[in-house]
Amino acid sequence: MKRHPAKYSDSIIPVLARELDGCKRVYDPFAGTGKIANIMDHGFDGEIYCCEIEPEWAHIDRRITAWFICDAEHTSFIQDEFFDAICTSPTYGNRMADHFEARDGSRRITYRHYLERPLHPENTGRMQWGKRYREKHEAVYAELYRVLKPGGLFVLNVSDHIRGGKIVRVSDWHLETLKALGFSLIRSHAVETPRMRMGANHDLRVPHENVYTLQKP
Repeated sequence: MKRHPAKYSDSIIPVLARELDGCKRVYDPFAGTGKIANIMDHGFDGEIYCCEIEPEWAHIDRRITAWFICDAEHTSFIQDEFFDAICTSPTYGNRMADHFEARDGSRRITYRHYLERPLHPENTGRMQWGKRYREKHEAVYAELYRVLKPGGLFVLNVSDHIRGGKIVRVSDWHLETLKALGFSLIRSHAVETPRMRMGANHDLRVPHENVYTLQKP
């Protein structure tokens, strides 16, 4: 298994576990290495399903019920309204999506460098904030709406980032996109997490990540 540069922060996991309490089937469509399984350490006792487009990141963990190695936009093999909850952390459209291949030995925290090869063309980890990023997530969210039961929960972990000295409101966009699909916001949490102190905006990091819990009508 290859390392992954953007796994759930440890302080996020217990928040997710609390929000998912009582759910029987949980699905993470952007699962990375499957760290969502750690909610089991905080009392979750249901089934966990994970989807990851890069096979090197899919981690064999007995706590994960099933892995889907594919693009989360195209999961017609999953029946309608199968899951009680979606729980995921999409990419943030920040500089971790850079796919420049450095050859000078410098330290770069990007999806490309951790995977040690170019990412799949449909991997959102190669998409900077912009039209393509937004269109892809809209398509995936429409598919997630299909596979989620009526009344099911959508627990979203997302963060803003700094670009050119200004905050890019990634969290607001994801929240409004889900609400436009019909989801209703139930709760939100601002969770302090360790932030990277590298790059041109190293002194202007957003201090927290957001966890939104929404519900399908």
